[in-house]
Amino acid sequence: MVTVYSIVLALGVIGLLVQVMGGALAENLGHEERDPGVRFGLRGKQAVAAAIGFGMGGISAEFAPIDISWPLALLIAVVAAVLAVVWVGYAVGQADTT
Repeated sequence: MVTVYSIVLALGVIGLLVQVMGGALAENLGHEERDPGVRFGLRGKQAVAAAIGFGMGGISAEFAPIDISWPLALLIAVVAAVLAVVWVGYAVGQADTT
């Protein structure tokens, strides 16, 4: 399962880099419609957060100093992904109100 967590985490980090660098490039070139944050919206941000949360939660649970079975590690990874999605939804909602 560590391999699965690692691949999902790598894809999430790549997605985060695409969002940050793509947004910066779109802003500098004056093409707001090409910004990945605008094109994919809240769902895209939540997908990236879910991938990073799942990967980080899973890897953290697998390498915990206590002996955790793989179903419990998977549950921890899923909970981390859900919490990441909720947090991104909250953060974007807070940013939109200002």
